[in-house]
Amino acid sequence: MPTGLFFHIDCLSHETPAGHPECVDRLNVILSALEADRFSALKRYDAPLAGRDKLELVHTSDYIDHVFDLDPDGGMAMLDPDTHMSPGSLTAALRAVGAACDAVDRVMAGEIENAFCAVRPPGHHAEPDQAMGFCLFNTVAIAALYARKNHFQHRVAIVDFDVHHGNGTQTVATKNKGLFYASSHQSPLYPGTGHVQDNGAGVIVNAPLAAGSGSKAFRHAYEERVFPALREFKPDFLFVSAGFDGHALDPLADLMLTEDDYHWVTRELKEIAREYCHGRLVSCLEGGYNLSVLGESAAAHVAALME
Repeated sequence: MPTGLFFHIDCLSHETPAGHPECVDRLNVILSALEADRFSALKRYDAPLAGRDKLELVHTSDYIDHVFDLDPDGGMAMLDPDTHMSPGSLTAALRAVGAACDAVDRVMAGEIENAFCAVRPPGHHAEPDQAMGFCLFNTVAIAALYARKNHFQHRVAIVDFDVHHGNGTQTVATKNKGLFYASSHQSPLYPGTGHVQDNGAGVIVNAPLAAGSGSKAFRHAYEERVFPALREFKPDFLFVSAGFDGHALDPLADLMLTEDDYHWVTRELKEIAREYCHGRLVSCLEGGYNLSVLGESAAAHVAALME
């Protein structure tokens, strides 16, 4: 079965202040890289708009109201010091959630084996009641609970290889038995969460890595900590928070990874998905802020999904 690519032009309408690392060109370089001939077999989909019912799987009504009320007619609104809304931001965020949930539906229908959602804004820092770290709604956490509710996938796993810990996703996993959340991330680094000893109602596996760790330590963390725990969990469905800001050239961190590391970890996760959940895997873009390497990093990820 093919790999699906989910995108909508509305995701380019989310604008941020001049000089902000989470900029429109992030998606442009990824989409350009995925136009190469080797990606011609991708099955491409326009992301639908998510309704409020999907947002409420994770977020409080008061928080959703707050975001909708702040939706600006012009200029910028600020949700937190790092997280801004332009006139197109709310629609972009709803497309991002819609992409992930539509990908779940199409994977479950057997139309595609797996999917990459090339969407923005990112999501993994968004708490149920708070925007954080460039994120409005927690796309992957919403899609995970959507898979449980609508497709009866009772054991849902999320693996997050963004260089920053996904505090919002972990919050959701701590409250929901049957969710698995694993994160590799640089520590100490924003947002200061993601400790080895964290636990909750769901399964929490954190693999903090020191600055400068590089490929060997990254792969060791997965082989010795993340993959064994994921196999023990035996997921029915696997989600990936795909952040490429661990790259050696990324300006926001110092984990010193390469495109080959993203290809490797994706290939291994795909094999675990095939082993335990019929290949069911949906990946969503999170971070990655060096435009010169972001496209090829995402391309390495998608290429592994297509193998």
